[in-house]
Amino acid sequence: MPQVNTTVSPTMITPILLTLFLITQLKMLNTNNHLPPSPKPMKMKSYNKPWEPKCTKICSLHSLPRQS
Repeated sequence: MPQVNTTVSPTMITPILLTLFLITQLKMLNTNNHLPPSPKPMKMKSYNKPWEPKCTKICSLHSLPRQS
């Protein structure tokens, strides 16, 4: 009994790939491509501060005068 040739020939692969490409292109055409969202203006939040709003002076140990 002769065996059936089951190898896939390039003449079968080419139309399959072409068909898949066309189907995906048609699907891409039918999809809605929305515009990217526009940036919203940032609102500055005001937080309750547990400290007083006055400036404070911070000194490092090296800036203090020498104690003799």
